[in-house]
Amino acid sequence: MKTYVAKEQEIEKKWYLVDAQDMILGRLASQIASRLRGKHKPIFTPHADTGDFVVVINAEKVSLTGNKWDNKIYYHHSGYMGGLKQISAKKLIEKKPDQVLYMAVKRMLPKNSLGRRQLKKLKIYAGSEHPHVAQNPQLLKM
Repeated sequence: MKTYVAKEQEIEKKWYLVDAQDMILGRLASQIASRLRGKHKPIFTPHADTGDFVVVINAEKVSLTGNKWDNKIYYHHSGYMGGLKQISAKKLIEKKPDQVLYMAVKRMLPKNSLGRRQLKKLKIYAGSEHPHVAQNPQLLKM
């Protein structure tokens, strides 16, 4: 018996639509990351991009448990001395509503060129409108 290895031509990529309204951020992000990697498919190959496209709507209405709106801090550094920047989850969702979910999913994917390619298949929109109607995405229940 031989191990199956998926080839680029054989992989069928589907489009899924996820409504993030009143969903918990971490649980939603882990399900999306799994779909982007293709771990739900029987042909999953760790070194190949076997995942599907995911369109997320209502990203601004995602929820966090406990006091995370105030206590969860996102950090980034400018590269200069004393250049550590920080912003709370509440301020970030007001400023850039899609960025909270994007960062959660990004940090769950592999940190290499394959992970960057898989992340490009994620489309996040703050409102309920999206321009991917032509792809006919299937509604995904989470």
